Amino acid sequence: MKKIILIAVIVLAVLYFLKQKVYNPYMWKKAINSEEHQLKVGSFIFSKETGINGSQSYQKYYFVFKVIEIDGDYVRLSVIRQLSQKDNLKESDFTMTSDQYKSAKENIKNLTITPIIAADLYQGDGPRFTINDYLLNKYPVLKQSRYYYEDIPQESKNKGVPQNPNDLEMYFSLLYSKKEIIENGKLIPWTMTNSFNGKPSLSQYSKDIDLILN
Repeated sequence: MKKIILIAVIVLAVLYFLKQKVYNPYMWKKAINSEEHQLKVGSFIFSKETGINGSQSYQKYYFVFKVIEIDGDYVRLSVIRQLSQKDNLKESDFTMTSDQYKSAKENIKNLTITPIIAADLYQGDGPRFTINDYLLNKYPVLKQSRYYYEDIPQESKNKGVPQNPNDLEMYFSLLYSKKEIIENGKLIPWTMTNSFNGKPSLSQYSKDIDLILN
């Protein structure tokens, strides 16, 4: 009986290994080469991860990103969020619930999502990430939907790494490797942290990509 159980465990382990190392990479590369799921500016990237919350217990975090810039191996993402209302402030504007995430997968193409220049989120009355008259006047489409993502001016895109060291932290925010996305289905950030030669390097931290959708 023990021998049968051992064989069953080994078979399951082999099947899991083949799924993770052979089948999943094959299906990812097949999808990434299709028009609907290829990586390009404007793509939506769905990602979920397990993390520790404030009570030191584990929970799932769900993110939907918009690809706003591709410059060589640098892929810049922006999180899809919802602006808070003045009388109903959100605790978090960065993650989605599991139900919102599932719904976004099915309906993202039908949602009105406004690109807002990051500097504009500091304008007008009230706290940041809150809808106000300034934003409504400049982006009237927000009256239809409070979904948005932070964008950068078109003239600032594809300019390469800034020469001013003070601009590096902002530049490398949400900047990921194109090669890792395409080949391995992972979001691995480019970073200047712990750089010994003054050149960016890939972080040891990564998130698995659930889906790319156009």
